[in-house]
Amino acid sequence: MKKIIIAGGSGFLGQVLTDHLYSKGYNIKVLTRTPKLEHDIYWNAKDFGSWCKELEGAEVLINLTGKSVDCRYTEKNKQLIRTSRIDSTHLLGLAVNLCKTPPKIWINSSTATIYKHSYDHQMCEENGLIGNDFSMNIAKSWEEAFNSIVTPKTRKIIIRTSIVLGRNGGALIPLKRITRLGLGGKQGTGYQKVSWIHELDFVRTLDFLINNEHLKGTFNLCVPEPTDNHTLMKTIRKLLKIPIGIPQPVPLLKLGARLIGTEAELVLKSRNVVPKRLLDNGFSFTYVNIDEALSDLLKLME
Repeated sequence: MKKIIIAGGSGFLGQVLTDHLYSKGYNIKVLTRTPKLEHDIYWNAKDFGSWCKELEGAEVLINLTGKSVDCRYTEKNKQLIRTSRIDSTHLLGLAVNLCKTPPKIWINSSTATIYKHSYDHQMCEENGLIGNDFSMNIAKSWEEAFNSIVTPKTRKIIIRTSIVLGRNGGALIPLKRITRLGLGGKQGTGYQKVSWIHELDFVRTLDFLINNEHLKGTFNLCVPEPTDNHTLMKTIRKLLKIPIGIPQPVPLLKLGARLIGTEAELVLKSRNVVPKRLLDNGFSFTYVNIDEALSDLLKLME
């Protein structure tokens, strides 16, 4: 059985990925601060340990490590968001280069939030506009850390992941909750673009990147045509059969975000991102329509 190591794999995306890769016959090892399952191995994302030997002879190393950005951007949280991503990437790079037989492939997370707020300019890997604020600078530093590591025997890939819609985690659970409370109207203007990907296609893209040996570099993980916030919320209301959705203007969103300990940016930024490199290399999405994707996921969540 080919071995795949998932660092930071105990969260929503890691669990979805682990289930999928198990079904494909891989031997999965998850590096986590809180080992609970047989395949879990302790690491703190800061120090070398017994986890290093698991990298020997591995087929793939996938790094999903990073403190959630669903929090207030206090100075303490900003520092944790930064160091959890960059320090873990450097540590894994050192461990890979100490291997006699290093992993054949290293896939490192990044984020579609690296691109500027945009309504009309579609951001692809080749000409996407990258700006200068906290979120974008974190993403840039994360990718710079990864790209600075030389791994002659390991193929390296960056995944700029958009909003992953899934049934057991991610953005859809709180959106479903507020919609049931009658608060599922547009957020802000409602015009902001929402780049997204169904959890099934998320794992399928990683399968695709792993099994096409010529692919390396940066890939956007999102559907070919983003939706917008107004359409997203309207579709959720329709599928949940909730007739009322009170709009949430920007001042109310900012107040609400403060009260629940998060940032309004997470819903107000227009993420207009497209997966040019995946499409150019022949990847075919299962879900490209937001109605079909949400119909599938909300049905499974009932």
